Amino acid sequence: MLDDFFLRAVLGGLGVAAASGPLGCFVVWRRMAYFGDATAHAALLGVTLALASNLPIVAGVSIAALAMALTVSIATGRTYAMDTMLGVASHGALALGMVAVSLLPNVRIDMMGFLFGDILAITRADLGVIWGGAAIVAALLAWRWRNLLLATLNEDLAASAGVDAGRERLVLTLALALLVAVALKVVGVLLITAMLIIPAAAARVHARTPEAMVVQAVGMGAVSVVLGLQGSLRFDTPAGPSIVTAAMILLLSVNLAGALLRRAGRRA
Repeated sequence: MLDDFFLRAVLGGLGVAAASGPLGCFVVWRRMAYFGDATAHAALLGVTLALASNLPIVAGVSIAALAMALTVSIATGRTYAMDTMLGVASHGALALGMVAVSLLPNVRIDMMGFLFGDILAITRADLGVIWGGAAIVAALLAWRWRNLLLATLNEDLAASAGVDAGRERLVLTLALALLVAVALKVVGVLLITAMLIIPAAAARVHARTPEAMVVQAVGMGAVSVVLGLQGSLRFDTPAGPSIVTAAMILLLSVNLAGALLRRAGRRA
C-alpha cells in the first residue's frame, strides 16, 4: 500500500498536521509567529551542518533550529526588542544558510525542495521520521498541557501555582525545533510557519475551549493537506504551496461563515 507515492504524501502531510495543530495553537496564543519563522529559517543552516558532518538531515536541522530558538530567547531584551531580534535572526539565518550550502564543496542539492518542500518524494523512512516526530511533539504537549496553558494565560498566575514559565517556554522551543525538522521535507522552510499558524487561526474562529481549538486545528491542517494535494495533482501545481493555499481558503471560508452567522444572529 505504501508503494503509492501519493498515499505516502498524504500520510506524511497528515503527520505534520497532527504535530503542527496543537503546537500552532500555542504559537497563536503566545503570539510567537515570528519566533516560529526564525526557527524554521535556521533549518537551512542545519542542512549545511548535516551535509558537512555526515549527520542525518533531521539531526542537523533539529540542532540548528533548537540553537536558533534558544539564542533568540536568551538574547531578547538585552540589546534589542523581541521583534527586532526575530527579524534579524529570521532573515539572517535564511541568508546564511543559503550561502553556506552553496559553499560546500562537491555538493549539489535541490534548494527549491528545501525551501518549498518535496512532499511527493516522501519515502517509507521519511514517514517513520515524520510520524515519530509528531508522536513525540504530541506526547510532550500532552504531558505539559496544564502547565503550558497556565504559563500562556498569565505568567504571574503560573508562578503562584508553582509553574516555571521559563521551563514551559523551553518545552515549546524543543517541540518547535522538532516540528521544523520533521516538516522540512513536506512543506519546506518558507511554508512551515504557515502550517503552524493558518490552521490554528482558522480553528480559533469557532472554538470555545483550548482543547476544542487544538482538535479543530488538527482537522483544518488535515483537510488542507488532502485538498492541497488533490489540487496539486489536478492542476499540476507545487504540492507544498498548494497545501498552504488550501489552508488559506479554509481560513477565509471559516471567517466568512462566522461573519454570516453573526449577522444572522443579530437579525434574529
